[in-house]
Amino acid sequence: AVEPHPRTQPREHGDFQRRAEIEARFIQGVAMLHAREHGHALTAFLDDTLVAASARLVKMSRGRYRLERRLERMDQRRASGLDLDVMDEYTGQSRSVNTLSGGESFLASLALALGLADVVQSYSGGLRMDALFIDEGFGTLDPEALDEALKVLMDLRERGRLVGIISHVPELKERIDVRLEIMPTRSGSSAKFVRPAA
Repeated sequence: AVEPHPRTQPREHGDFQRRAEIEARFIQGVAMLHAREHGHALTAFLDDTLVAASARLVKMSRGRYRLERRLERMDQRRASGLDLDVMDEYTGQSRSVNTLSGGESFLASLALALGLADVVQSYSGGLRMDALFIDEGFGTLDPEALDEALKVLMDLRERGRLVGIISHVPELKERIDVRLEIMPTRSGSSAKFVRPAA
């Protein structure tokens, strides 16, 4: 066997190292491009969700709030364009959703959930989301905000969706005609359906 000339080994090693560096940079570039495309798709999905959610929130807040995507990045550890603000029509200024009160935060969360359901249904090409269950949060609302939230939910029911509310708020008993009441007893919990009198 003929041994390679000693002077050719460093050159071959250098060529291999350069090829490895080029391949690594190519793989890194493809990964960055994929992440950028994924980020654009996520941003577009978020924008569509915010449009649908704002339409709900405007009604529930009696025209005061709508949701917006913050364009500048406040926290360098987070991706830009994924933080949310609310436009307050009372002041004409945007502010962080973290400044909302408990009741306002619940309305914003409810609007986002409904907007997300609308957008997922529109993206899915025929998939229907016919049921929605909401767990608590109504106790943080004042009577007027509770009225507006229930109007939105009743509108969903009239459009054929099943809306379930899990709550301990006594005022809801007077507004929901069909209920499943859970009562604690010494032998365990009992459940019964309550329907309007015929």
